[in-house]
Amino acid sequence: MMILHTMLRVGDMQRSVDFYTKVLGMNLLRTTVRPEQKYALSFVGFGRGNEDGQAEIELTYNYGVDSYEMGTAYGHIAIQAPDAYAACAKIKAAGGNVTREAGPVQGGDAIIAFVGDPDGYKIELIQE
Repeated sequence: MMILHTMLRVGDMQRSVDFYTKVLGMNLLRTTVRPEQKYALSFVGFGRGNEDGQAEIELTYNYGVDSYEMGTAYGHIAIQAPDAYAACAKIKAAGGNVTREAGPVQGGDAIIAFVGDPDGYKIELIQE
């Protein structure tokens, strides 16, 4: 078994695809549009898709819904970065929202940072 994807509901598909591809540098892997069922999907990830063992993020837009309440159970998605400091600089330069600058995790040595996506989902960057 392997993890295939995590699904996030988004309020504006193009805005979210732009964030994950242009700001975070992911690839748009595939899309599905189902007008009769009133939803659209976009799958993004760093690899070529599940065939290379990389998990994906499924962005789901439900027609007519432009925002969602962020539940208290959701934490974050973690992404490994070769250099969290450089990743934060690149994300900010691309218009992304760094919510916690790169630095040591409290009580530890790992270097982490946090980024917020356009819908408010938190993404943790963990330096290799």
